[in-house]
Amino acid sequence: MIDFSKTLILVGLAIAAVGMVLYLAQRVDSSGLGFFSWFGHLPLDFKIEKENFRFYFPLGSSILLSLAVSFVLYILRKISE
Repeated sequence: MIDFSKTLILVGLAIAAVGMVLYLAQRVDSSGLGFFSWFGHLPLDFKIEKENFRFYFPLGSSILLSLAVSFVLYILRKISE
């Protein structure tokens, strides 16, 4: 039962941290600095626009997001051991 409570606390802290980052990013973005404006425009993000056709495949952003989530889960697993 102690492991479950520890996990809940860590998940709550992670959610709070993500909320804080998103809140601060919104504030910085509204001032014109564009904190997350680079996300979605990485080298492997494919964007094809023609007259009647649009295609966007965010491969680079997906890889970066996957690495970030994997790292966070790895850290949480090491902390909870």
